[in-house]
Amino acid sequence: MAPTLTMGQTEQFVERGYLSGLEVFSSSEMDGLRSGYGALCALLEAGEDPGAIREWHMASRWLYDVCTAPILLDLVEGVLGPDFYMWGSQFFAKSPRSSSTVAWHQDGYYWPLAPLHESVTAWLAFEDVDEGNGAMQVIPGSHRSGLLQHRKHVSESVLSLELEDGTFSAGDAVSLNLAAGQASLHHDGIVHGSAANTSERPRVGLTIRFSRADVRCDLGQAPQFRAYPVRGQDHGNNPVGEIPVVPFARLSPEMHIRSLDEDGYAQEGPSK
Repeated sequence: MAPTLTMGQTEQFVERGYLSGLEVFSSSEMDGLRSGYGALCALLEAGEDPGAIREWHMASRWLYDVCTAPILLDLVEGVLGPDFYMWGSQFFAKSPRSSSTVAWHQDGYYWPLAPLHESVTAWLAFEDVDEGNGAMQVIPGSHRSGLLQHRKHVSESVLSLELEDGTFSAGDAVSLNLAAGQASLHHDGIVHGSAANTSERPRVGLTIRFSRADVRCDLGQAPQFRAYPVRGQDHGNNPVGEIPVVPFARLSPEMHIRSLDEDGYAQEGPSK
C-alpha cells in the first residue's frame, strides 16, 4: 500500500501549516529523475535558468508524470481531501555560492484563487537541501493569521514582493531540510522564504501546486490557467488541461501563468 499521512501528520499540517521529510522517491528513482531534469534543462535557451521551467507539465509528459506520481498524490490527499487538481509547477535551483534568495512571503497573496487557503504546495528535493545550501524556511502557524501586508521587495529575491517588516518573527523560522527524493507540503498562507546558497553544493527543488476541486481561478487575471483533476471529482470550475504526450518538451512562454506573481497583479493584492 502507498504511504499516507497519519492522523498526527494531518493534525500537524492543520496546526503548523507544513509537513517535511515525506518520503516520495527512492535514491535509485532519483537517478532517473535527475536525468529527466537534465533533459528539460537542455531545452532552455541561452540566458534562461531552470526557473524558466514553469508549467512545463503542460507540454512534457515526463514532468506531468512526476507531478502526479501516485505516492505524492496520496500525501496531498491527506491534507486536501479526496477531490483536488494540480495546476502549477516550477523548478527552483540555486547554484553553488548563489546569492539568490526567496523573500519572506505567502503564496496565497500572489494567486487569484478563491476560496483562499484551500491550496497546498509540494516541494520535491532533487538534491539534499539544508541550511547550508538555502533550504526553504517556514514560520510555523503563520497560516492562521490570514494574509499579511506585502511590499515591493528590497532584496535579491526572485519574487517581486516581500512581507512588510514587523508582520512576523523571523526568529521563529524552521528550516525544511530534505534528503533527495523527500518532499515537504506547505499551506498557501504560511510565511516562508529561503536564504542564499553559501555552500559548494547545488540546490534543486520542484514545486508542484494543488488546489481543492471547489477552488476557482480568476481567468481575467490568469487566462493561461489550466486545472488537471488528479483525484476524486472535478467540480467544473476551471478549464481542464490536456495531458501531454511528448516526453520532453518546453512550454511556449505565453502559456506561463505569469500573472499570478508579477507586479501588475500582485501590487493590487489578491481578491479577498
